[in-house]
Amino acid sequence: MKKQRQHIILATLVIIAFALFASDIVFGSVNIPIEHLSDPEYNNIIYNFRFPKALTAILTGAAISVAGLIMQTHFQNPLAGPYVLGVSSGASLGVAIFMLAAPILPSFIITSGWGIVISAIIGALVILLIVLLVSYRTSHSTSLLIIGIMFSQIAGSIVTILQNYADPDSLKLFVIWTFGSLSSVTWTYMQVMLPLTIIGLFIAIAMQKPLNALLLGENYAQSLGINIHLTRILIIVTTALLAGATTAFTGPIAFIGIAVPHLVRMLFKTNDHHITIPATIMVGSSLLLLCDICSQLPTNGSVLPINAISSIIGAPIIIWIILKSRN
Repeated sequence: MKKQRQHIILATLVIIAFALFASDIVFGSVNIPIEHLSDPEYNNIIYNFRFPKALTAILTGAAISVAGLIMQTHFQNPLAGPYVLGVSSGASLGVAIFMLAAPILPSFIITSGWGIVISAIIGALVILLIVLLVSYRTSHSTSLLIIGIMFSQIAGSIVTILQNYADPDSLKLFVIWTFGSLSSVTWTYMQVMLPLTIIGLFIAIAMQKPLNALLLGENYAQSLGINIHLTRILIIVTTALLAGATTAFTGPIAFIGIAVPHLVRMLFKTNDHHITIPATIMVGSSLLLLCDICSQLPTNGSVLPINAISSIIGAPIIIWIILKSRN
């Protein structure tokens, strides 16, 4: 009976995700009458702007939610998120350095958009490599969590210093990037973002057995023959792929990665990763699609920052979960 209920809920989530995906394409800051759908101008808006934006919402929502799930499992911490290892801060540091250097860089690098993406990926990879090196020196997950947070603080401090010396135009560009945006991902960027995200999700799905073993503690997992050190490295690399790749293209997206795994566990009443990983993909995708739809609610043609909407939706969910668990 429990399995049947879970399958029904999962099927419902798939339907909701498809409905939100269609809604995100149909509705937007520009009203497209149904009778004008065949017009080349409106076709261009749907195919080149709304469709990749909705696909970006699905990939980003799934990626940061699954990254949050495996982080919470690994650290046994309900408030662990996809960015606790400093991936987001590293990406922000890379972008901040790029923005500060913008006045001396060739104009084609600035205008192409690839400069921000590449600098974010490099920044995230640098922090990741440092964390990987540190992981060889400590056997405690809690220590690694604290170290990751410290690296985030260091990177954040450097970003603040760079912002202090940045010119107004570069500073404005960086602040806009930190707001988060799903609309900046074109089909060209999608050729890079899609395979990186798919690889990360595939690795996460392949780790279902060791992740389930970690739920009972590292000692128990080790007694079952699980290679704890290899599993930790795979978790770190997967988190970097999922959170780093999406952050590079969309900017940091707040709260989704922490809130969605809790919603899934409460909805399905299980910690089994054979259930929670596919469910997290569905819920994460749906929630970010909903955030994107809500960000376009203003009727004057403007679009709200996606981070503002994800925080408004995600933060109350986390507060509610904490209060519910205490009761």
